[in-house]
Amino acid sequence: MFLDYFALTLLIVISLILVYAAIYIHDIPYEMAVKRNHPHQDAIHYGGWLSLFTLHAIWPFLWIWATLYKPGVGYGFKASAELGDTVAELEKTVREQQEQVAEMRGELQEQVAEMRGGLQEQVAEMRGELQEQVAEMRGEQS
Repeated sequence: MFLDYFALTLLIVISLILVYAAIYIHDIPYEMAVKRNHPHQDAIHYGGWLSLFTLHAIWPFLWIWATLYKPGVGYGFKASAELGDTVAELEKTVREQQEQVAEMRGELQEQVAEMRGGLQEQVAEMRGELQEQVAEMRGEQS
C-alpha cells in the first residue's frame, strides 16, 4: 500500500516537473524578446502559449522571430536602406577627391614646367660662363 502512494506521488511530481519544464522552454522566445525590447513581445508570449497546444509546431518560428530583432537596428531592413545612402555618400566623396587629385596633378605639372624652364636658363648661363672661363684659360696659356 505504501508503494502505491509513493508511486502515485512520484508520478504527480514528475508530471508537474515536465509541465513546468515545457512552459519554461516555451517562454524562452518571450524572455529573449523582453531582453531585446522587441516591439512584439506580447505576440511572442501568446504564441508561446499557443505553441503548447499545437504540439510545438510554431515554437521554432517564435524563436526566429524573437532573435531577428536587434535594438537600434530593428529587423535589419532599415540598416540596408541607410547603407545605400552611405554608399552614395562615399561615391560622392570619392568623385570629389578624384577631382581634387586631378586639379593638384595639373598644378604640379605647371610647377614642374616652370622649374624646368628656370633650370634650363640657369644651365645656359652657367654654360656661357664656363665657356668664357675656358676661353680665358686658353688665352693665358698661349
